Amino acid sequence: MALKGRLRDISLTQLLNLIRLARKTGALTINGRDGRVELYFKEGKVIHASLNGDGDLASLLLKSGRIQESKLQALVRQLGTSDDKELGLRLINAGYVSRSDILRAVRKHTLDVVLTALTWEDGDFQFELNKPPPPGRIVVPINLDSIVREGDQRQKELVELQEELPDLNVSVRFTENPGTDLSNIKLSRDEWRVISFINPRNTLAQIARYSGLDEFQIRRIVLKLMQNGLVEIVGPQAGRPQPAPQGASISAGKQMERPPSRPARSKPKAPAVEKGVVRRLINFIRGL
Repeated sequence: MALKGRLRDISLTQLLNLIRLARKTGALTINGRDGRVELYFKEGKVIHASLNGDGDLASLLLKSGRIQESKLQALVRQLGTSDDKELGLRLINAGYVSRSDILRAVRKHTLDVVLTALTWEDGDFQFELNKPPPPGRIVVPINLDSIVREGDQRQKELVELQEELPDLNVSVRFTENPGTDLSNIKLSRDEWRVISFINPRNTLAQIARYSGLDEFQIRRIVLKLMQNGLVEIVGPQAGRPQPAPQGASISAGKQMERPPSRPARSKPKAPAVEKGVVRRLINFIRGL
């Protein structure tokens, strides 16, 4: 018999601790306001995770930036299967990625999904004993102790972020006169992705959805950009139609190939990032 309940009655932290202590094997499914999370366990360790069905190797490698989308798609078409283990072996033999690249991408994805779920305050859950991950998936066992501790810290940080940026139905734009020296600012891949969609016509909620970010990640990124004087809030977009995000626009510099786009499996496909936006932004910052 499956164990069922609500997160408002027993927190995910408590559930994970029970699974860890009892060394359970099986699958925990959570349906919440922000989607569906599936966590798979073996003897008390989490081994695989998916958020809204996104957890296949091709998606993870694109997200990590370890391979060009065109090369990956060509190999997937040639392979003709969704088996991650077979795809991983072909990628390694072709010299596109290493075994370590694959394991790091899988591990990071699993951690991100669990940490995202740990911020959910409500949702229906069900634990099915001895249910295995989908066939062909690559699994990486991870101890739950450190994940739970980091999840608790993330929940506290989310409360602070919500106080500083309570509404995601606002837009931001690049500031004309940044109040700080931006030459030494280092941005992550996700931060560059968010920047490419910054446009007064795009709300933060839209940008998060098309970038595959949760509300914790989008708040943290935007607040960092605001604190560094790169962007500023334009205003609320409530009640307006919400079209697909438009590319950012900065009038400076040359063009370069756009960064690989995130795969869109269970969400609407994002429009193409404006060509050359990253290079123009780099030149813009260097010219300040």
